[in-house]
Amino acid sequence: MTRWLLVGCLTLTASATAAPLSIPDDTGKTVTLPAIPTRIVSLAPGATEMLFAAGAGKHVIAAVDFSDEPPAAKLVPRIGDVVAIDMEKLVAIRPEVAVVWPGGGNPAQIEEINRLHIPMYGQQVNTLADIPGSLRRLGVLAGTSETAEQAARNIEARLAALARTYGNGRHPSVLMEVWNHPFYTVGGSHLISDALKACGARNVFGDLRELGPVIDVEAVVARDPDIIVAAAPQGAGLEWLADWKRFTTLRAVRKGNLIAFEDQRLTRLGPSVVDATEGLCKALAKAH
Repeated sequence: MTRWLLVGCLTLTASATAAPLSIPDDTGKTVTLPAIPTRIVSLAPGATEMLFAAGAGKHVIAAVDFSDEPPAAKLVPRIGDVVAIDMEKLVAIRPEVAVVWPGGGNPAQIEEINRLHIPMYGQQVNTLADIPGSLRRLGVLAGTSETAEQAARNIEARLAALARTYGNGRHPSVLMEVWNHPFYTVGGSHLISDALKACGARNVFGDLRELGPVIDVEAVVARDPDIIVAAAPQGAGLEWLADWKRFTTLRAVRKGNLIAFEDQRLTRLGPSVVDATEGLCKALAKAH
C-alpha cells in the first residue's frame, strides 16, 4: 500500500469513527459539535489562558489582543480584541468552535458569529471556585481531560490552602481602587471581591451590584475602610495612594494600611488570578 493510500485510509477511518460531541458550557447551554474540535478560536484573554491551562493550547488557532497568559499564548495569531473581532479573518480561518466570554464580550458581535453558524462555547468564571469546573469542561471540549483534571485539582488545592491560612482571620474591610480620576472600585460580584474573601478580608463596597462602580471620596470616608489597596498598573500604585494621604481621618491612612498592588493578573479570568490572589493575601496579612 502506498504512503498516500495509507494516509487516505487512516483519514477515512478517523472520520468514520469520530463521535459527535455534546456538552454544557459554563452558562449551562449545550454545545453540539460533529467531533472534538482541533481548530479553536478564543475571543477573550481569560478564555485563552483557560484553554492553555486545560491542555488545549495546541488547538487554539487564533485569539484576541492581551491574550498573553501563559507566555506561549503570545505566539497565537490575533484577530482583533474582545469587543471588535475581524470577522473576515474569523471566517477565513475556518474555526470549528469559538470560545466566547458571555459576561464581557460584545453582544452584537456574538450575535453576528451566531448568524455565521460558527458554533460558540461560553466560557466564564465569576468566582475563584468556578475555575476548576470551567477547566474540566474545556478539557472535555478539547479532548484533553487528563491535563484539565490535573490543572483543576491544583487550583482546588491552592484555594483550600488559602482558606486554611486566611479564612479565620479578623476580616478587615478593604477598599480596592482599580482606577483613579474617575475613581473606580469593584462591586460584590466582581472576581476581585471574591479574591478578597479568599484572603479573609471584606470588600467595603461589596454591597454594590455593579461590577465596576464609580464612587466619590465622600463614600469612601463614610465607609472608612481598614485597608486601601491601589490595584494599579505598573508604577502607578504609589501615586494613587498619595492622593489618599490627604484624608487623615481615614482609618487606613492613620494606620498606614495603604498597599500598592500592581499584579495585573488579579483582573485575569484564568488560573493566574490565583497566583495574584496569593500575593494579595500576603500583602493584606501585613496590615496593622
